[in-house]
Amino acid sequence: MKAIPSLDIKNGMNPTAFNLTSKTAVITGGASGIGLAIAKRFAEHGAAIEILDLQQPALDATVTELRGAGHSAHGEICDVSDPACVDVAFARIVARHERLHILVNNAGIAHVGNALTTTAEDFARIQRVNVNGVAYCTQAALRNMTTKGGGVILNIASTLAQMAIGDRFAYATSKGAVLSMTYSVAKDFLSAGIRCNAIMPGRIHTPFVDGFIAKNYPGREGEMFEKLSKAQPIGRMGTPDEIAAAAHFLCSDEASFITGSAFPVDGGTLTLR
Repeated sequence: MKAIPSLDIKNGMNPTAFNLTSKTAVITGGASGIGLAIAKRFAEHGAAIEILDLQQPALDATVTELRGAGHSAHGEICDVSDPACVDVAFARIVARHERLHILVNNAGIAHVGNALTTTAEDFARIQRVNVNGVAYCTQAALRNMTTKGGGVILNIASTLAQMAIGDRFAYATSKGAVLSMTYSVAKDFLSAGIRCNAIMPGRIHTPFVDGFIAKNYPGREGEMFEKLSKAQPIGRMGTPDEIAAAAHFLCSDEASFITGSAFPVDGGTLTLR
């Protein structure tokens, strides 16, 4: 049984709390947005970072930045929707580190459309990345974690796994599947020392949001940004760093009693709207 971190009685705190030193963390989609914020935070707390991403320039820039700050970082170009590509990437990671401690399934794509306006091709494309990609990376990580003493898997789902907004038919379907997958993995691999949880972000201000507004509401960017911000009860969008902080806790030993759970980080969207 893993020892419970002890407190420094004199100071009332644990000086090594949330330390990720000696842990290897794989982060999909880790070269931008939420994934990038998670990669930076984990690196700052000692983890060896392995990023899977499709964007070579962003991936190279992220690895260079992390290494320049004195952190251990590598990157693999990987299409998470391709199981063969995933297996090759994880084989390279395991060759570098031998064992994996943390997997953050963050890579995903969005789509706007309802059940009639979403084409079969678009629906399948969203599921390939957002559902199959999470499954393939989870399977690759589990093959290592189940033989090396356990680990942590964290899935980035969405509030849309538990609520509805207009025109998100394919995307909401995919995030509902990610949430169900989280529960299934947590149940099946509990005895192997593997914890699996999910974060359900609300609307987070990333370059994707800015691009979405610019594309769909030209000339009305400021108006739409304010409207989308105020849709959260807290009155603003979240930041990638706020999601990274929650991810850090859930992937640390301080969360050792938490598994099979989904955490909204959403400015009150699920409960207060």
